[in-house]
Amino acid sequence: MTHVVAEPCFGCKYTDCVVVCPVECFYEGEQILYIHPDECIDCEACVPECPVEAIFHEDNLPEEWSGYTELNAEMATQCPVITEKKEPLV
Repeated sequence: MTHVVAEPCFGCKYTDCVVVCPVECFYEGEQILYIHPDECIDCEACVPECPVEAIFHEDNLPEEWSGYTELNAEMATQCPVITEKKEPLV
């Protein structure tokens, strides 16, 4: 099981979540962050840190954002890892 970054992150890209991740499984795209499903340990430390509530356990991902599970898996392998807080896009 894994956590998924979904639609609410798009265009704002807060990085509060990356600094609490003990396994550095966040990856930075141009408009959104991604979680690598093979690296996430389901610790849930990132969930309360997201100010826009964009991180969901894959079992609790709203149906309208179901495509984000595959998108996170695909894009995490193509983007650089992010471990430090940056200014959001908004």
